[in-house]
Amino acid sequence: MQTLIDTLDHDRVRAAVQRAEERTAGEIVPVVVPQSDAYEIATWRGGVLGGLVALVGALLVIQFYSGWGLGWLYTPWGLALVVLGAGVLGGGLATMVRPLRRLAAGSDLLDETVHRRALQAFVEEEVFDTRDRTGILIFVSLLEHRVEVLGDSGINQHVDPEDWGAIVERIREGIRQDQFTEGLEEAVEMCGRLLERRGVEVQPDDENELSNTVRTPGTDADPSDRE
Repeated sequence: MQTLIDTLDHDRVRAAVQRAEERTAGEIVPVVVPQSDAYEIATWRGGVLGGLVALVGALLVIQFYSGWGLGWLYTPWGLALVVLGAGVLGGGLATMVRPLRRLAAGSDLLDETVHRRALQAFVEEEVFDTRDRTGILIFVSLLEHRVEVLGDSGINQHVDPEDWGAIVERIREGIRQDQFTEGLEEAVEMCGRLLERRGVEVQPDDENELSNTVRTPGTDADPSDRE
């Protein structure tokens, strides 16, 4: 099955990064990951919820059903089998169905996990490794539907965190419209225009200090695997 990362046109985004960096001293690093964590807790929560729902349903049947067809349910092993089966099913659904996994994990955990993974990517991709600390990480975590933009100290002197909001929203809009490449491409160019407006100006001796490629760590599409 083709994923969003498979549809991403790396050449177009690389060219957008190059254009953006021609107008600013910022070094833009796009990173796209399928997910920031496996969220095992979602499996456990799904399993517990499935078991509880089955237990309540079975107890209601025992209380109100007086027929002969479900006699096995009145036995301890029958009740245990129903609860166990529903728990396994609930855990499996919470693991395999992405919307259910997000729901079971919870919004706060998704936010915290993606932010932590973005900080990790900032270090792993050496976004800090520029002369004037002008690196910017654009981090997209697809499972969680989360986007973060992190600037190094030289960027944060000029740009407030809330200024990245329009860039984040443009990527989200592109994903919603099944136009991931277009959304990321335009977001990168918006980033360049923002930095230019905020005075992160190109210096006469500027060099391209960080690669312009889209990083997709952990996937076959990761250009760093071939560099």
